[in-house]
Amino acid sequence: MEKLREREHDFGSKLRQDATLQRLKDYVEWQRDCEIQAPGRGLPIFSPISINLDLTSACNFSCHFCVDSRLVNAGKTLVLEEVKKTIHTLHSHGLLSVILIGGGEPTLHRDFGQIVRYIKGKGLQVGIVTNGSQLERIEAVVQELKEKDWIRISIDAAGEEVFKALHVPRTRVTLGGILEKAKKLKKKNPLVSLGYSFVIVWEGVEINGKRLRPNLDEMTRSVELAREFSFDYVSFKPCLVRWDKSQRETLLKNVGKTKEEEIIDQIKIHLQEARHAAGGQVKILESSNLNAMLNHETDQIKKQPTKCHMQFFRTVVTPFGIFHCPAFRGVEEARVGMPDGYLSETKFRETLKRAAESIRTFDAKEECKDVGCFYNRTNWWLEEFIHSEEGVQNLEKIENDNFFL
Repeated sequence: MEKLREREHDFGSKLRQDATLQRLKDYVEWQRDCEIQAPGRGLPIFSPISINLDLTSACNFSCHFCVDSRLVNAGKTLVLEEVKKTIHTLHSHGLLSVILIGGGEPTLHRDFGQIVRYIKGKGLQVGIVTNGSQLERIEAVVQELKEKDWIRISIDAAGEEVFKALHVPRTRVTLGGILEKAKKLKKKNPLVSLGYSFVIVWEGVEINGKRLRPNLDEMTRSVELAREFSFDYVSFKPCLVRWDKSQRETLLKNVGKTKEEEIIDQIKIHLQEARHAAGGQVKILESSNLNAMLNHETDQIKKQPTKCHMQFFRTVVTPFGIFHCPAFRGVEEARVGMPDGYLSETKFRETLKRAAESIRTFDAKEECKDVGCFYNRTNWWLEEFIHSEEGVQNLEKIENDNFFL
């Protein structure tokens, strides 16, 4: 029996765990029925396995590389009762995990603590992505978190100068202060997984006319700091940007092959040094799109099947609406519901119908042709299996890890 190989990014195997295998089988059968235009067959009545939950658009940083900058501080927020009803409805249909992330800083939501407690009260796994400016608010609820839950702090630097240049904090927050508070969090609850997130910025990255401060030479030091301040892992990922009026996320757009090779060589050198600095005490994670980039497969992960199957299994709930992919947060073509789309059973089923229509009609091959998709391999694996002669009984359950974030 297979194991979950790298649980953070092994999306295909996550779908074959005990709690998720049946909905995977039902989805494959639904797709096959759609192919033969079987009448009366609706999308299986399941919630997503996991949602990205954007609590608020408010943010106290002004990061130049923020892919959601056009949404930030737009005065939008989800109210506590809406969040509770959304979680209740989805949980009743099989929701397993919630990631508080995106569109703003989640800890700025006035009811952040109550929301975390409510989610954990439902027995769901929780991931929290934060800029670290309000770690005391996470500390207040950190003992609610369990072994598979995680907190990931977007740091992207190892020195105060680069930290401030990349994040442009609007408050008196320092890298040193964040690291000290992070260590305190970990001490208070050693079970929670604590991550040091590092978006790699190379020379020449420009967004909205602003040349970003490179941070390649701080990768190794970031791992040393992670060891010193009790982090469990450092997560490296490449800098993404939103491009043109359609606002899709993309990787290495308009970068020539020679320049791309130079960037890859530099990242490989610094990654090797970072792994050495980890000394087996801190885990080094490389995002799926970073791995593709380093293996010269950037073009490959931008080649998508016509159908995005992962939109059935993971969605993004925001104050602006419900979207089928984090790379399309706020993009109208990817909207499958309004912010209230999961508030009740009736609304959930209406949103599910729109999700089914999106799966059938959203042309990922065209719409996502510049997106370095996290789910590329899983989408292709599903596409090939759906069109194969194999029965769903051949979708063998993996050795269960019960990890759904």
